[in-house]
Amino acid sequence: MDLPNPPDVAGARLPGGRYRITREEAALFAEAVGAGPDDRVAHPAFFFVATQGAMGVSVDELLAMCAFKAEDGPLLTNMSAELDAPLEVDADYDVTGEVVSLVRKPSRTFGTVDVLTFQLDLLDQTRTRVARVTNTWMLPRRGGQGA
Repeated sequence: MDLPNPPDVAGARLPGGRYRITREEAALFAEAVGAGPDDRVAHPAFFFVATQGAMGVSVDELLAMCAFKAEDGPLLTNMSAELDAPLEVDADYDVTGEVVSLVRKPSRTFGTVDVLTFQLDLLDQTRTRVARVTNTWMLPRRGGQGA
């Protein structure tokens, strides 16, 4: 069965939003990862919570942009982060993002997959980037021809 080409979503901006790292959330996160609480600086991995939480679309909406559904089993295959500054507690951050690419590839395991890459930036109130996360997800396309 032939599949339609993947949607042309490269360069699509995500709406983004604002995220406040509260003292309570920072303390709970630190406890969950086995780190000591800090009233001034959140654990560095909090970048993931903040960017995902304020990217401006739900995971379902992001997948719909790619003509994919969550029940079809997306897989997070890679995540990289650039941390430019400590994440301050009780500070507001803006999140901006965009789809970098959606590329069709053959897969021995899944037959055909689309590889979605998107970036999310965490900006402080001076609009200075404090973190960037690049996520790569594999979207298995059922019914496509394999490698």
